[in-house]
Amino acid sequence: MSRRRPQFFDIRQAESPEGDTDRQFVASLGRGLEVLACFRKGETLLGNQDIAARCGLPKSTVSRLTYTLSKLGYLHYVEEAAKYRLGTAVLTLGTSMLARLDVRNIARPLMEELAISAKVSSALGARDRLSMVYIESFYGYTPVSLAVAVGSRISISTSAMGRAFLAVCGEEMRNSILEEIRALDKTDWPRTRDAIATAVEDHRTLGCACSFGEWQGHVNAIAAAFNPGGGLPPMAINCGAPSVVAGPRFFLDEVRPKLISITRKLEGAMGL
Repeated sequence: MSRRRPQFFDIRQAESPEGDTDRQFVASLGRGLEVLACFRKGETLLGNQDIAARCGLPKSTVSRLTYTLSKLGYLHYVEEAAKYRLGTAVLTLGTSMLARLDVRNIARPLMEELAISAKVSSALGARDRLSMVYIESFYGYTPVSLAVAVGSRISISTSAMGRAFLAVCGEEMRNSILEEIRALDKTDWPRTRDAIATAVEDHRTLGCACSFGEWQGHVNAIAAAFNPGGGLPPMAINCGAPSVVAGPRFFLDEVRPKLISITRKLEGAMGL
């Protein structure tokens, strides 16, 4: 199953509904963050030309941005390749964020118990644009496992985790995300729209969203979302396994009640 390349926000679209530039949006900061977001899993080095193509910015602008980011330690210039790699400041920033995300500490033992008892993989994720990013994960002891590490991204539209997030994120945010998905792939939009609508209804009635062979053809998964409180956005926990190991009925009958129990314990936990 082919996987789409991540899409990046176009800062030129930071406009109000009337078409005026959003005065609260700091374009230079947005551009700098876009440069950092260009680096994808498995990629080490990117040149200014690569970054310019991905961000849709002039190469001269990108050169100034990468120079500034390298001075601040967010990028490191590799002279022999004439390209940049992520600097240690990015690692420090990400590590600090994860260390202060206490919901991970609360969720991990619950996820571990579920993964071991049900022999599935389980992960906690949060949204980043049109992806869900794993911020904690645990793998059950199965003959065939899904080893998706912390920091990995999965599709918000086809994954159970992403669909669960869409079910609880609020109508305004959901409509905005759906419009981005529609603009990205108008051909598949009707099918994608219907699948997400079904998942949102499933989350309301069943307590979880499903993705059986839709994120990847050989993977079955369910997910439940919750609001952790403390000013944090909604998050979701998924449980997945290769389809040869666990079918939809197993997830709905055996895993779903345990997953719902965990998210209820996490709901509002950071507001205490």
